[in-house]
Amino acid sequence: MDDRTAQTDVMPPEPLPAEKTVGPPAPQAGGILTVDLAAIEANWRTLGSRATPAECAAVIKADGYGCGIEQVAHRLALAGCKTFFVADLAEARRLRAVAEEPAIYVLNGLLPDTAAVYPELRARPVIGSMAELAEWDAFCSANGWHGGAALHVDTGMNRLGISADEAAALAPRIRSENHGITLLMSHLACSEVPEHRLNEQQIKLFREVRLLYRGIPSSLANSSGIFLGNAAHCDMVRPGVALYGVNPTPGQKNPMQAAIQLQARIVQLRNVPKGETVGYDAAWTARHASKIAVVAVGYADGYLRASSSSDLAPGGDAIVADQRCPLAGRVSMDLLAIDISALPEGAVRRGDLATLIGGEITVDEVAIKAGTIGYEVLTSLGRRYHRVYRG
Repeated sequence: MDDRTAQTDVMPPEPLPAEKTVGPPAPQAGGILTVDLAAIEANWRTLGSRATPAECAAVIKADGYGCGIEQVAHRLALAGCKTFFVADLAEARRLRAVAEEPAIYVLNGLLPDTAAVYPELRARPVIGSMAELAEWDAFCSANGWHGGAALHVDTGMNRLGISADEAAALAPRIRSENHGITLLMSHLACSEVPEHRLNEQQIKLFREVRLLYRGIPSSLANSSGIFLGNAAHCDMVRPGVALYGVNPTPGQKNPMQAAIQLQARIVQLRNVPKGETVGYDAAWTARHASKIAVVAVGYADGYLRASSSSDLAPGGDAIVADQRCPLAGRVSMDLLAIDISALPEGAVRRGDLATLIGGEITVDEVAIKAGTIGYEVLTSLGRRYHRVYRG
């Protein structure tokens, strides 16, 4: 069999409605997560325009970086995205259910005894070792499968991928008619730091390997790699986190549109006398008579505990009644507290919404204050929210 035998006549994806909701009803949910699919598409187009004429693929692993793999894939497929990257076969299956046409590459490679699933999904493994390649070749030979695979060459990440020497030894296979390599790829380790010496080393080494694989499409650049210039673009770029609004150029103005807003429901307002503490470990003490808004979002919802505030160190912020207010105390499993003492009396009521991400509070700011990166903030987004998909 070959990849054509598994294909059926399909209709293009149905257009998306202006707005769709999933999860519990808004009044019953502790938080509301709004995903702007139009912004994600705009970010994909912006990134693609920087890498023209290279193809712009999309990385939608980890449930579309927390934004919903089906919704993101459907939108980008409608926009013309022809190639997607996921982490594993379960993600490939979810993606294929909403996008019949695009190529799907599975980044984590060929797990033992899983080769037969790839024809079923019309997906392609990213081969990262000689053992994987041997197993894949044996399956393809025994079953007449010609669906293709990516060959991952390690150029300095030291994570997945065959060595440059192994790639050189394999290069003669491309002279055969059914060599089965549809993409040659590698992965940048330090693209967020343009001046890092490893960027130039990896680009140079990958260029040398590419010369051995003339005629095979190649891909190196991730989100930040796109901003390293033409030498990193090759034939295909594969942005991930930047699609969802995280800044791919740290320290510079973010060229991406914000794609999410996270709001939390205020469940109680409390007056805290001077000297009293709030939350676990009594880490935050009221320095004066204070007013606290308790909201129904916590670390079980993906709002990181590292955003907690204490007497020793400030934590994250929220926007309440259009004003930035600091957190008060530890973020607990299902709840967190916000110090709204600076707000005028009556400005906030039980049931109102506080914005944890959105407006002037970006994903990148939340990440910095939690001592992490935007990737973790996004991929931690929980499933208990009422989710609104716009566009």
